[in-house]
Amino acid sequence: MTKKLLHKTSRAYLIFSVLVLSVSAPLFYYITERLYMQETDETLILHRNEFFKYSLPTLTVSEIPNWNKYNRNVKIEPFNNIAKDTLFYTSYFDTLDAENEPYRELNTPVTIQQQPYTYTARINLVETEDLMKSIALLFIAVIFILLAGLFVITRKLSATLWKPFYKTLQQIEEFEIDKNKQPQLGETEIEEFNRLNHSIEKLIERNIIIYKSQREFIENAAHELQTPLAVFQAKIDTIIQRSDVTKEQSEILGSLNENVSRLNRLNKNLLLLSKIDNESYSDKQTVSLNELIEKHTDFFAEQAKAKNITIETNLSETLETKANAVLAEVLINNLFLNAIRHNITNGKIVVTLSNRSLTFSNTGQTTALVQEKLFNRFSKVNPSEQGTGLGLSIVKKIADINNWTIAYSYFDNLHSFSISF
Repeated sequence: MTKKLLHKTSRAYLIFSVLVLSVSAPLFYYITERLYMQETDETLILHRNEFFKYSLPTLTVSEIPNWNKYNRNVKIEPFNNIAKDTLFYTSYFDTLDAENEPYRELNTPVTIQQQPYTYTARINLVETEDLMKSIALLFIAVIFILLAGLFVITRKLSATLWKPFYKTLQQIEEFEIDKNKQPQLGETEIEEFNRLNHSIEKLIERNIIIYKSQREFIENAAHELQTPLAVFQAKIDTIIQRSDVTKEQSEILGSLNENVSRLNRLNKNLLLLSKIDNESYSDKQTVSLNELIEKHTDFFAEQAKAKNITIETNLSETLETKANAVLAEVLINNLFLNAIRHNITNGKIVVTLSNRSLTFSNTGQTTALVQEKLFNRFSKVNPSEQGTGLGLSIVKKIADINNWTIAYSYFDNLHSFSISF
């Protein structure tokens, strides 16, 4: 499943942002907590130093109870066998809040009147935790707003920046080389898009020149071949009618005559395609498909007799459309010829008009045709066939210039070509 370039870049930005946020938020919280704990320890050490300098020299054993009474977080406790300063986490029951609260505590051995005691100082960490949580939430909120803003701005900016590209892409998708309308790509504010547009314009111009040259060559060649082929055909007909032609010579002349006829059909079809490309059949009028089918059914019924093919028509709907009368007739002829040429002995052809669509169904080979090559010029199911390989490509061309839809299907041993009007 393909995705738009804008969606892929936005998705990459979003994933990167989430990863950055997921890593940075815990890391920020951890580093901030460590820094705060470092400051807390320094504060406890400072209080201890102040105690040693100002209070300890004059403090007596009898004053210890009063000292402890009026100092909530600094106490002189009985000696607990510590040899040096000790910092650790602990918790105490707070009678005011009626709950255990975390503390950071410093224990230091002291001597008061030649008696060992333990100096304890502590700092409540509840406010610290609340502060850390508030800072973390604020950090996450700021980062989230920043990333969301960047995502929205990047998306809108990308949509604006890529607008010329999508405009160019749309014009290229709508461009058809056999039409005279050439894409107008224009200038943009982005150098890379200007280079792209200039390259595409040059490529289109070169291809149009090559296409026109090929089309003119085919048209001119078809015109020039008409006279020699007509003379060749006439000469062969003249020789065949001579009385001194032997049986062997007659067979050779018959084969030559068949191939000349095939060349004539090929030449006429190429000329027809060239005229269609040059819009020589641009005039349109209301055409009755019912009348065209009825007109040609009797004629092609005679050709179908050679293979004992039956032709059934189901014209339950009266269908009229705007089209060039000549091309509409060519369309019907080619569909009939295709259904007869690729049919089998004792086969059948069914022509149906319904739901504003025309369908030619015929028996034939027992497998479906390759649809990718079906409407290509000079494409044949069997290379040894006598057809020109242009019949269906002409049908497709006529359908395209009239904005009709042609489709192929194989069902119930019938090959069906449907044209929706």
